[in-house]
Amino acid sequence: MRAAVLTAYDAPPVYGEFPEPVARGEHEIVVDVLAAGLHHLTRAKANGTHYSAGGVFPLVPGVDAVVRDASGLLRYAALEDSVLGTFAERTVIDTRRSVVLPDAVDPVRIAAAMNPGMSSWVALRRRVTFREGQRVLILGATGSAGRMAIQIAKQFGAAQVFAVGRDAGRLAELPGLGADQALTFGEIAAAADVDVVLDFVWGAPAADAMLPMLTARADRSAPLNWVQIGSMAGESAPIPSTALRAARLNIVGSGIGSVSPRDFIAELPELAEAVTEGGIDVRARAVPLAGIAQAWPEKTGERLVFVP
Repeated sequence: MRAAVLTAYDAPPVYGEFPEPVARGEHEIVVDVLAAGLHHLTRAKANGTHYSAGGVFPLVPGVDAVVRDASGLLRYAALEDSVLGTFAERTVIDTRRSVVLPDAVDPVRIAAAMNPGMSSWVALRRRVTFREGQRVLILGATGSAGRMAIQIAKQFGAAQVFAVGRDAGRLAELPGLGADQALTFGEIAAAADVDVVLDFVWGAPAADAMLPMLTARADRSAPLNWVQIGSMAGESAPIPSTALRAARLNIVGSGIGSVSPRDFIAELPELAEAVTEGGIDVRARAVPLAGIAQAWPEKTGERLVFVP
């Protein structure tokens, strides 16, 4: 079959031949791939910077997809670590890690939205005790996952959502998605009294933002749950010890390992329904899988979705 094949961490995938998939486990089935998104997680696993990267080559990248099974059912499926990902004509899925979709859905839209949407959805559902009426700050709100996090926090009943980013043009769009206030990193103290931070940035920017936020809080003993989700600005953050002593700051992570596969899968149906019903704005662009080598390094505000 035809697939995008990765042979090393320092080279882009090449469109070529790969062995046909074979279902081996009790719950495994071979499926046709309809659409598979190019996510930050996919890139990080492919270049070896993500902690779950396996280092076995050759491999087909891709962590999830909208697929069709042999009975004709349309599914969204998330894959476990495997050398056969979703950037291929066919792949193998575990039916327990999939959710059946209505036939009327747009596969490209679902493939673009589920992975980035899941990051904030699972963080608020599974990593903190989030209550309706609480206030949320999103670091890195101008990216795909951050934009969806604004809408998801509002769907969950957030009283206020503060969107923080660097790109002034993209920040200006965020009130239209539900952000109550769009801020630069230098203005972050204006959102000091939030209850939850969803951090897609990490690195020095996140560490530098902590003290101005914490020292400006009206009540430093009020808990602030800082959820580390992404690391676009760096894998390490030089957090000052004062940040941990001078306020009631709780730092947790949300991702593969800190949330069990069972808990991730349990959230899929409701998230898929929200995306299908149009409650989450999705920017997606379909790209033929044959053009992956050219599209792979592309920088864009849209989520690229490969279509075999």
